[in-house]
Amino acid sequence: MEQLTLHADGISATIVGQGAELVSLRDGDGTELLWQAGSTWRRHSPVLFPIVGRLKGDELRHRGQTYPMTQHGFARDRRFAWAEQGPASCTLLLSDDTETKVHYPFAFRLAIGYELKPRQLGVTFEITNTGDEPLPASIGAHPAFNWPLLPELPKEAYRLTFAKDEPAPIRRLKDGLLLPNPLPTPIQGKTLPLSEKLFVDDAVILDQPASNSVRYTAGRGPAIEMSWQGFNELGIWSKPSGAPFLCIEPWHGIASPADFDGEFADKPGVMLIEPGARRVLSYRVGLSRER
Repeated sequence: MEQLTLHADGISATIVGQGAELVSLRDGDGTELLWQAGSTWRRHSPVLFPIVGRLKGDELRHRGQTYPMTQHGFARDRRFAWAEQGPASCTLLLSDDTETKVHYPFAFRLAIGYELKPRQLGVTFEITNTGDEPLPASIGAHPAFNWPLLPELPKEAYRLTFAKDEPAPIRRLKDGLLLPNPLPTPIQGKTLPLSEKLFVDDAVILDQPASNSVRYTAGRGPAIEMSWQGFNELGIWSKPSGAPFLCIEPWHGIASPADFDGEFADKPGVMLIEPGARRVLSYRVGLSRER
């Protein structure tokens, strides 16, 4: 099966087997909230695994060997198997094979679950170490929402409102790698006014967010509440040239620091999962309307 559309409480979500990717999310009014992979960016909501961002030299180092690994890893380009399918939920699986081991010399199982509930989509990532050595991994979500959500509103009408004040400095990238020095945050208390100029220097990265939820809204029309558990970082991104989408990205992991040359297992942000153990992370997309 190529794709499955879930329905609940008047909302719908469509998932495809390729990359286990969410490709449509419609609210109760039928409004498409997810970016539809236009020419400026050909993805909707890719899964980032087993890395988030870039590795220096696009190489993963393990026990003195190097393995080629492109930005954000291979999961988004692999076909997952359908493990469960229901009217309002599904689970997809990806396990190691000869192809993954060319890039990532570890045994793993990645299960991705989607579940629709009233006015909410839940997404769960479950990483299991099926091997006999510690499993170093990162994982991230990368959903792209339409920006603006209502075409008649300007982009600058939108804002992100965090659950808590976010005074900590942010991180930035250069050539896909993490710059060494933090920068002052553009978030004003709990509020980040949105504009294209925010992304001239690539993503806004919160590597120590105080919040575990953020609301994306213009004060009227569709509103999206993103909340997450188990993730340590948050990326906010759009194309620096300007594009009609906004990515709100919970991450466990981050691009390599520009000066990092060590083993992948020692890279900042990497989780280590013991043999036979698993790690579960999740995020929720809450849907509402403001008048």
